[in-house]
Amino acid sequence: MFIAILTYKKPLEEVDHFLQAHRDYLAEHYAAGDFIASGPQTPRIGGVIMIKAERRAAVDSIIAQDPFNINGIADYQIVEFTPTMFAFEELKTFLL
Repeated sequence: MFIAILTYKKPLEEVDHFLQAHRDYLAEHYAAGDFIASGPQTPRIGGVIMIKAERRAAVDSIIAQDPFNINGIADYQIVEFTPTMFAFEELKTFLL
């Protein structure tokens, strides 16, 4: 399991210019089963994506497709973690 923490490096005006393309990218990866949750940070300085992947190389390949990455809109910090505790049994089944 991975978390991608995006930090905008461009003004929000430029972020918003690529926002629909970024949302389309997110939708594609939700449909493929790659993404579990995503959303903007508060305050709006970037975003967070929870990614289901076996290897870091798969995450790097997915991130390479993000219009925010392609257009230099955001930096990405990738955090790998192993879920061991869950709030609900259904979530445990879904994540593993």
